[in-house]
Amino acid sequence: MGSMYEGNDRERERIRMVETQIAARGVANPRVLDAMRAVPRHLFVPPAYREAAYADSPLPIGQGQTISQPYIVALMTELLEVAPSDRVLEVGTGSGYQAAILAKLAREVISVERIPEVSRMAEENLLRVGIRNVQLVNGDGTEGYPEKAPYDGILVTAATPSVPEPLVEQLAEAGRLVAPVGARDLQELVRLVKSGGRISRSSHGGVVFVPLLGRYGWER
Repeated sequence: MGSMYEGNDRERERIRMVETQIAARGVANPRVLDAMRAVPRHLFVPPAYREAAYADSPLPIGQGQTISQPYIVALMTELLEVAPSDRVLEVGTGSGYQAAILAKLAREVISVERIPEVSRMAEENLLRVGIRNVQLVNGDGTEGYPEKAPYDGILVTAATPSVPEPLVEQLAEAGRLVAPVGARDLQELVRLVKSGGRISRSSHGGVVFVPLLGRYGWER
């Protein structure tokens, strides 16, 4: 059968994933759906979980971290409203899958990861799929990345007790921020929009993420 067959076969799984798990639940942005169809999710999960890569669930990636459920990735990406000219900051690189989706939509992605081993894994994964417009940073994502601010979009992929103040400061005018905010065991998906220096906030349902550790997140 060979790897060519595997590639085609997994593409069929990806198309089915987008139809049944994402579009069927109301994610409608065509650019987001195209990106979800294009990025090979199975190359961003550990080999032991490759068979389950297109299932409707999060998966462990090591170091106590997870790759989010495909629907949640798509929903958060849609809420971010990424334009082709945007610079986007991601807090919590994980396996690099969400960064890869953002990279298909934005001009530039900066992604900050606290755990060096996880950041290295993401770097290998992104190189393997040929994505070049993601800059990986090892550090405390709750402090953002002032060197490249301001950002048109900021996506936080771990649970935070409140939106870290440095991230709000690093949002550009008309910038959007999407984050899971709340307790350690249950959060609400929150969207902030900065307009005229003011912040408007909307809520988009309950989610469960691993905790965001750092100066402006959870301590441990």
